[in-house]
Amino acid sequence: MPELPEVETVRRGLAPAMEGKAFARVELRRTDLRRPFPKGLARTLTGRTVLALRRRAKYLVADLSGGDSLVMHLGMSGSFRVDAGEATSTPGVFRYERSNDAAHDHAVFTMTDGTRITYNDPRRFGSMDLLPTAGLDTRPPLGGLGLEPLGGELSARTLAGLLAGRRAPLKAALLDQRIVAGLGNIYVCEALWRSHLSPLREAGSIVRDGRPPSAEAKRLAGAIRAVLEEAVEAGGSSLRNHVRADGELGMFQHRFDVYDREGEVCHTRGCGGVVERVVQSGRSTFFCRTCQRQGAVR
Repeated sequence: MPELPEVETVRRGLAPAMEGKAFARVELRRTDLRRPFPKGLARTLTGRTVLALRRRAKYLVADLSGGDSLVMHLGMSGSFRVDAGEATSTPGVFRYERSNDAAHDHAVFTMTDGTRITYNDPRRFGSMDLLPTAGLDTRPPLGGLGLEPLGGELSARTLAGLLAGRRAPLKAALLDQRIVAGLGNIYVCEALWRSHLSPLREAGSIVRDGRPPSAEAKRLAGAIRAVLEEAVEAGGSSLRNHVRADGELGMFQHRFDVYDREGEVCHTRGCGGVVERVVQSGRSTFFCRTCQRQGAVR
């Protein structure tokens, strides 16, 4: 599933094509994705102007004139492509040839300037909902989401407060969308490696009750922000289905230090350890037991 950097990359690619423009025509080529499209969605969107395109966790939110918002999720395999005359993509070594298979083009938005934005989703696990903008962040699906890690809220103090008293493994706690919204498997593994923290230790063990944030909390908060910012700048990670809105592949996968590197030498200078893979809650966790051993459950 695309993680926060991938969704933010898509948002940045779509924003110039959508913001300040109205839907001239909306074509829905099926009745549903993961859930049915809202009744009358094509008719309701037509003529509405996109006031802003934002991201909340792994959701894209298009705030519209008229007081509604189009809330979109890419699911496992969803992607958008933008066709605006000759400016359809950026050529390069990592160019991804977009599929011409219209069978998976499920929604086509034609904007007032002629730009066509097509949503393609072979597995159809994505979703689109039209909801009132007022109070949107307090209701499903956005209501209940945790701290936004790329916003100004993330700090060692706030992170420590969220993890205090939690006995779940640290990695599992960070993947809990009610605690930190938008983090996924790849970037949690990378952030924990950078902060030299074991994914197996109790989440609450990095918190010092009644005292200033621990060195571990400071390292972790900094690592989460850094790895996400670097991944966004790199265009995300191209694993299986992620494609940027301009058709290019994300390149952060070339910078992985632990993710998907089982059996390879750890990149930490002087460590000498080897990257291991264990399964936690059905997901692969990649880490170095040598330099991430502090507080690990053995």
